[in-house]
Amino acid sequence: MKKIAKYVILDILRNRIMIAYTVLLLLISFSVFSLEDNVEKSVLSLINLVLLIVPLVSIIFSTIYVYNSSEFIELLVAQPVKRKSIWLSIFLGLAVSLSLAFFVGVGIPILLYSPGSNGMVLTVSGMALSVIFVSIAMLASVLTRDKAKGIGASILLWFFFTLIYDGIVLFILFQFGDYPMEKPMIALTSLNPVDLARVMMLLKLDISALMGYTGALFNEVFGGNMGMIYAIVILMLWAALPLWVSLRKFSAKDL
Repeated sequence: MKKIAKYVILDILRNRIMIAYTVLLLLISFSVFSLEDNVEKSVLSLINLVLLIVPLVSIIFSTIYVYNSSEFIELLVAQPVKRKSIWLSIFLGLAVSLSLAFFVGVGIPILLYSPGSNGMVLTVSGMALSVIFVSIAMLASVLTRDKAKGIGASILLWFFFTLIYDGIVLFILFQFGDYPMEKPMIALTSLNPVDLARVMMLLKLDISALMGYTGALFNEVFGGNMGMIYAIVILMLWAALPLWVSLRKFSAKDL
């Protein structure tokens, strides 16, 4: 398992798209910190980058990589290697590589300009989203053999989590605004890893005016520390559950 994961990591780190992704994040991060005197405003500007670009690149790159590695996967399956080890090795390779790219591109500038807890939460949230959307991508890729359908499903999932879901939540709020919505809103927020990451970062920055209604309710119900712990636990579940389902599907799949 270690050898397969090491091969996948080295293969991805040599990939031109991954190198370009890392350099792009690095340039944007240094530009944001250089142009803005207030460090907290720079961190806020990077939040949009983390919430939009990181999930998009993670889910599309991972989906394409899995499909392009189909022959390599079939070769490994023919060897005396457990399918579980093969699938977990690919996941580990993708997750480590994309997290490392994010850390180099965003984490290093944050450590230089904002080494405090605010910058650390942003870094951890970005790496968590990278891992989560790798997990979702692997689930999407194992559900269909058609590469176009798999990539299309990944893009739709990203679009749903980053844009459509908030519209649905707002519609529910307007429709049921006369009822107590605190607990249902916490549940709805938990169903979207992007919303959870956004709330976690903005809770730490203590900017409730920019959090939106869902984030304000999250802060009101759970407070600072409890809300942070809850968000971390749910994000871990978001990384684990799609991977577990995809692992079961891959173990039973006829290649």
